[in-house]
Amino acid sequence: MTSMPANVSIVTDRHVSLRIDERLQGRNRLTVAFRVFLAMPHLLLVGGPIAFGLSIGWQARHGASPDWAGGTGLLGAVAACAALINCVVILATARPLAGLERLVVFFLRWRTRVLVYVTMLRDEYPPFGEGSYPAELVITPQVGHRNRLTVLLRVVLLVPHFLVLWLLSVLWLLTSIVAWFAILLTGSYPRDLYDYAVYVLRWSLRVESYLLLLHDDYPPFSLEA
Repeated sequence: MTSMPANVSIVTDRHVSLRIDERLQGRNRLTVAFRVFLAMPHLLLVGGPIAFGLSIGWQARHGASPDWAGGTGLLGAVAACAALINCVVILATARPLAGLERLVVFFLRWRTRVLVYVTMLRDEYPPFGEGSYPAELVITPQVGHRNRLTVLLRVVLLVPHFLVLWLLSVLWLLTSIVAWFAILLTGSYPRDLYDYAVYVLRWSLRVESYLLLLHDDYPPFSLEA
């Protein structure tokens, strides 16, 4: 069996696989200092991690439907519309439209690269759309008939995740601020903070893929699962 290099993080489940080439030391302090500003064109299109966690958490706490698209940019709004159409199609036929699924996968893959960049897990500027990058999200949409009941109740089923992600996102924001200062002062991302960022990112992406109807497997409540 071939072992994975120590500097590669791979986290997987049945439908979602996240791969990040770790970069803890020798970081680019200049781009880290202005990271949010540099990422702004991407953030307008695919959103950012803290916006997702805070928006869904706030809405869920106040008894309204989670404003998922509001935290995920213009393309996120399009992906949400695609998922809504697929919801209707699944309820009618038990199968989604493959073209709309491909659109959602395209969005989530682009979004993943941007999230990795804006959260300082890598320094390379992400491409607009598809392209080579040292972080990759591989999604395998579910094949065959879908569970109409869980599709219909998808947002309700995810309310517990929304609340937990809200709390994790607040902590992620705080740890990211600490990591930002650490990188500017030492040129290195602290290992424990890096791992936490990867764990929360993975949890968020699992929830987003489930919310956007790419599969019916309920995401686990675990940072390490």
